[in-house]
Amino acid sequence: MSEAPNTISWTGGGDGFLTLLDQTRLPGETAYLNCEDVESVYDAIKRLAVRGAPAIGIAAAYGVCLATRETSSLTEARTAALAACDRLAESRPTAVNLFWALERMRGVITAMADDTPVVQFAKRLAGEARAIHDEDRAQCAAIGRHGAELLAEVVPPGGGVLTHCNTGALATGGDGTALAVLFALHRARQESNQSFTVFADETRPLLQGARLTMWELIERGVPATLICDSMAAQVMREGRVQAVIVGADRIAANGDAANKIGTYGLAVLAKHHGVPFYVAAPSTTFDLELASGDEIPIEERAAEEITDGFGRRTAPEGAQVYNPAFDVAPAALVTAIITERGVISPVTGEEVAAIVGTEIPA
Repeated sequence: MSEAPNTISWTGGGDGFLTLLDQTRLPGETAYLNCEDVESVYDAIKRLAVRGAPAIGIAAAYGVCLATRETSSLTEARTAALAACDRLAESRPTAVNLFWALERMRGVITAMADDTPVVQFAKRLAGEARAIHDEDRAQCAAIGRHGAELLAEVVPPGGGVLTHCNTGALATGGDGTALAVLFALHRARQESNQSFTVFADETRPLLQGARLTMWELIERGVPATLICDSMAAQVMREGRVQAVIVGADRIAANGDAANKIGTYGLAVLAKHHGVPFYVAAPSTTFDLELASGDEIPIEERAAEEITDGFGRRTAPEGAQVYNPAFDVAPAALVTAIITERGVISPVTGEEVAAIVGTEIPA
């Protein structure tokens, strides 16, 4: 099984630069972006060159570091770094990891003593961004371990698991969330020559499943079959899958989970067909200030992603378009949430609080 792709990397110290694997070019071309200012990071997040809740947060943290490159005083550096936090927070509204990472960077910025040299200030910011990156890598590994143990009990040799969008190394700082579980299960099954198949939804309209998930699975030698989103019901009806596992961009205190559009439909289908439905996400994806998924902001993206997908017009001029990027799977439809701290099951506010926090909004 090959190594995970290097999605995000920082070169140098406090005056370094950020390199991102440009996911808009996959699978046809492996190309990298060197980001040397805040605006280039904002653009990369906005246009999905880097995507996936954890990866967005990591990229934004490094983006804050870039704000100090042209500053000569601590006051100037602090002002620029705080402005970078504000700017990067505008890039994507749904992924809570973005705001969590930026708040950590704000904490470092505001806590720095007034007599701190600018060079030391920049190094401290870079160190915090690296810590966020390293922590996510460790969280991915733990999610993989917990999830593989869980799925091993429900997915027989020769069975299948359905996943949606992309939740692997391309979306995180490590092996992924939902895909980390599947990678870990694949490694365990290899040792006993017991394979299983991953069914990957295309994930309309930007085809993250077809372009990115299939690319990762093939690169790492995991048996995989690509299907259209609309085929999921038939695949379940035929008994080809024994579990569904997805990631999340924000999870409310009651366990409602926002993820790429199409996830809610999969949860409904899984419930109807008696297939367990799992969500895999780090504790940083939980937003305990939101009582339920009704309060999660849902990003609406440009109509052209549907009418002119990948540069080719597929709808008539003047067509009205509704293009929400995410939907919310209610906690009642989620069998378990797999985190780096353990498995939340049943998915209730009390169980969420027991694993990832202590306060549940009224």
